[in-house]
Amino acid sequence: MTGALRSTVDRVWDAFWSGGISNPLEVLEQITYLLFVRRLDELQTVRDRTARRGVPDSAPFFGPDQQDLRWGNFKDDEPARMYRTVADKVFPHLRTLGGEDSTYAHHMKDARFTVPTPGLLSRVVLLLEGIPLQDKDTNGDLYEYMLGKIATAGQNGQFRTPRHIIRLMVEMTEPHLRDEICDPACGTAGFLVDASEYVRRVHRDDLLEADDRHHFHNGMFHGFDFDSTMLRIGAMNMLMHGVASPDIRYRDSLSQSAGEESDRYSLILANPPFAGSLDHETTSSDLLEVVRTKKSELLFLALFLKLLGPGGRAAVVVPDGVLFGSTKAHRELRRMLVEDQRLDAVVKLPSGVFKPYAGVSTAILFFTRTDSGGTDDVWFYDVRADGFSLDDRRAPLLPEDRLGARATHLTAEEHARNNLPDVLARWRRRTTDERERARTDQSFCVPRADIAAQAYDLSLNRYKEVVHEEVLTRSPLDILADLERLNKEIGAGTARLKEMLA
Repeated sequence: MTGALRSTVDRVWDAFWSGGISNPLEVLEQITYLLFVRRLDELQTVRDRTARRGVPDSAPFFGPDQQDLRWGNFKDDEPARMYRTVADKVFPHLRTLGGEDSTYAHHMKDARFTVPTPGLLSRVVLLLEGIPLQDKDTNGDLYEYMLGKIATAGQNGQFRTPRHIIRLMVEMTEPHLRDEICDPACGTAGFLVDASEYVRRVHRDDLLEADDRHHFHNGMFHGFDFDSTMLRIGAMNMLMHGVASPDIRYRDSLSQSAGEESDRYSLILANPPFAGSLDHETTSSDLLEVVRTKKSELLFLALFLKLLGPGGRAAVVVPDGVLFGSTKAHRELRRMLVEDQRLDAVVKLPSGVFKPYAGVSTAILFFTRTDSGGTDDVWFYDVRADGFSLDDRRAPLLPEDRLGARATHLTAEEHARNNLPDVLARWRRRTTDERERARTDQSFCVPRADIAAQAYDLSLNRYKEVVHEEVLTRSPLDILADLERLNKEIGAGTARLKEMLA
């Protein structure tokens, strides 16, 4: 994003705060709605041009009697009239847009207009008019910048996984065009957005095919959440990143039966909220069939196994306790991943990755559902630096082009500050020369039998070996001889000193 665009967004944000809306989520919601209204007008303008060339618009966003609801027609009205139009006409129209079963209707049915005054609305509309929305990349950058403002605002930052960690997980799982990708706790849809960006970048030519393009826009991306605000923001995030009709919907993932979703998805990317313990009464019975526990982190892993189809793969963030917890449920779930499925990797993250909101130690588990085992060796990587300071500031330690997993040709000094490119490079060699690495190295492989012998403990420190400096040892007689010689030298020196003093 250019400095001018950042400045405009900052001014919009400041206008809301000075106008009396201080909740960052509410600010983002209202900006989202207004940008959506403007984008609809621009899309309708394109359809109108097409219609004039003889291609009728069978489902216009605005009918003949709704032209006053279009951004271009109300943006120059005097503030009081604009306010009445937006509050009394535009928002009710948003809630029914496209019919009851449309993607828009699902996410806009509870949309509330909370801008308090006509003056604030007029000021915000004027500022938003200066933001270019035609470029998909600009739209995505714009939305990411606004999401960053949520993260820096405090209590809502838990909804946001650091973008460079998301990108690492996406690069390692390499989404392809026939995937059906799911995040069962999608929040603002960061994982789905990055997966879509990866597919668009790597499979650009294939997206020219009509079937592949239709799948990309309508059947590839699925996200669940039980927070309606997050659903609306997540859906808009996908739309702003150029995905026309993502499947973003309400679902209490741990309470509702997996039912119709079972065995469906080929890739799961997630960092679900680990809220502690749930009552058995409120937990889905089909998850309890997999693992009998109240721990949400274990229930989510059970859910992922239910949702994945055979051959489906997953990259998920888990708290460290999952790796070494000693309860029967912890051990059994780890045994299932190693013996019944294929556990591919454990990537240990530094404890400061999620600061300032949490200092908990975490790891990324990579596994594939096989229902028939297949784990030969598990690849471990000890990430010690992710390119940012591990304190509450999380300041970048390198220039922007040296951050993230795709940075190339890092020096040893740069690697010490950003391990992510090395993670990606070594992951791709995990079945070849990585198996020859010593356990004193930053990455290494551990055979399945060794893990089974340790009660399926998956903590990296259980298998990592520490290099000890060689200590030279001497026999007691040599030491005594040295002490005797030293005593003689001290005695001779004392005698000479006495002679001099006499």
